[in-house]
Amino acid sequence: MENCKRGPGAAAVDGGFKVVVPAHPLISHWVSVLRDGSTPSHAFRSAMAELGRLLIYEATRDWLPTVTREVQSPMGSVVVESVSEAEPIMIVPILRAGLALADLATSILPSTRTFHLGMARDEETLLPAVYLNKLPDKFPKGCHILLMDPMLATGGTLTAAVDLVRERGAEISQIRIISAVAAPPALEKLNKKFPGICVYTGAMDQIVNEKGFIVPGLGDAGDRSYGT
Repeated sequence: MENCKRGPGAAAVDGGFKVVVPAHPLISHWVSVLRDGSTPSHAFRSAMAELGRLLIYEATRDWLPTVTREVQSPMGSVVVESVSEAEPIMIVPILRAGLALADLATSILPSTRTFHLGMARDEETLLPAVYLNKLPDKFPKGCHILLMDPMLATGGTLTAAVDLVRERGAEISQIRIISAVAAPPALEKLNKKFPGICVYTGAMDQIVNEKGFIVPGLGDAGDRSYGT
């Protein structure tokens, strides 16, 4: 199964197609709300959820299997197409900022299971540490996994998260990454370690500073989401 196809807003990393920045005015709008330093926490969290919902829509448009069946409408029988439940959809938000990004996933996806993964980045070494792992013992064969983390800066957290998901039996073709903003260091690291993995992001910024923050970015997504 091909993990990532060419389309509007596609970008390349190291000559291979890996990153999609969907060209949609609503995605641009919610990214603008997130970037604005004057946006209060409740509005920031809401904007992050709306962006997550739109990115999930884009990330799954060519990815989810469908089935046809016959149903009875009030006016007669009709053959309809719906998302197959044979290949379940798994949502994996990386705490805590990923919670806001994944908040509206169930409003757009017909059937999901959510598994929380808590990871904190050491501000000195920029290396991730796992403090909560609620992943299943083994991901079902053929399932679709949306790994959600707003900020892809250095790539340390996401790389560790993908490793954990793969340790539980998932293939790269089963995983798609959803982020609000991504930067080259993270994308290059993901591409090098996991060729073929696909990232859907609301925006691309080119700079990561010495503290590991994306510039201009949108600040600390977790702090801004929850006001702490």
